[in-house]
Amino acid sequence: MHKRIVVVGSINLDLVAATRRIPQAGETVAGSNFQIFPGGKGANQAVAATRLGAPVSMLGKLGSDVFATELRKSLEDAGVETAAVANVPGPSGIALITTDIKGENSITIIGGANSQLAREDIDANADLLRGAGIILTQLEIPLSTVERLAHFTRKEGIPLMLDPAPARPLSPSLLECVDWITPNEGEACSLLGYSPRELSEADLEDGATRLLQMGSRNVVLKLGARGCYLALADGTRKRLPAYNVSAVDTTAAGDAFNGAFAVALLAGKDPLSSASWAMAVSAISVTRNGAQPSMPTFEEVERFLEKAKA
Repeated sequence: MHKRIVVVGSINLDLVAATRRIPQAGETVAGSNFQIFPGGKGANQAVAATRLGAPVSMLGKLGSDVFATELRKSLEDAGVETAAVANVPGPSGIALITTDIKGENSITIIGGANSQLAREDIDANADLLRGAGIILTQLEIPLSTVERLAHFTRKEGIPLMLDPAPARPLSPSLLECVDWITPNEGEACSLLGYSPRELSEADLEDGATRLLQMGSRNVVLKLGARGCYLALADGTRKRLPAYNVSAVDTTAAGDAFNGAFAVALLAGKDPLSSASWAMAVSAISVTRNGAQPSMPTFEEVERFLEKAKA
């Protein structure tokens, strides 16, 4: 693997409260634990990929608060190159996360410095981006910046993987620049105008086909414990089952998948093998607390797969 993975996205501090169940509107529940972890969808995906052995650079923004130094250090300790991570006046990004005993979560994002990652930052870091074998991005940064990045990658012929989270409407001109779009079920429902629900097999085929028609070259629908569904430009349609594990925290499961999927694709694996391997990475991550601390190493994934085969 010679070319780098470049992640353009968010860097957050995660404030995580554990409860028996996620409270409903207006309800107060007692928490059982509180922890602080480095997070942010962009940073999580960068750490996931570098833990698996890939060379990774991060393009993002940190604030001028006390959290910024620790957030940068956590990236660098994991092996992520941070020369393109700038500090700006004001707070760093924050995520307020509630997890329940089933490992499910509810997340509120405060953008902070992430909201200052601008279109001009894409142009200023063009040389870094041109050296990428694949670029990952998400929607915890300004949409105008994602759009600028998408058109840059299309012009330069660099594969772009978009995690459309948090869900919001996306223009055809953006989607037409995306090589891989990777929504979960809720995000897919939002993009497609479906009522929020668990997608049936018919929904998966119809929804993935519609997402292809909307512009993205390839679609991976992340289905949690049900696995994932791939709809590829070559006509392939296939649902892959998930690995059976006991989840304790699903906060960064999708980020683990995206980082691993990019690593496998860049290493030359075919999309179905890449997705199956990425699901093993995601499965390990949900058995651990926290976002970035939950990301496994390449060796841990290989041991997991050996046990799964046995």
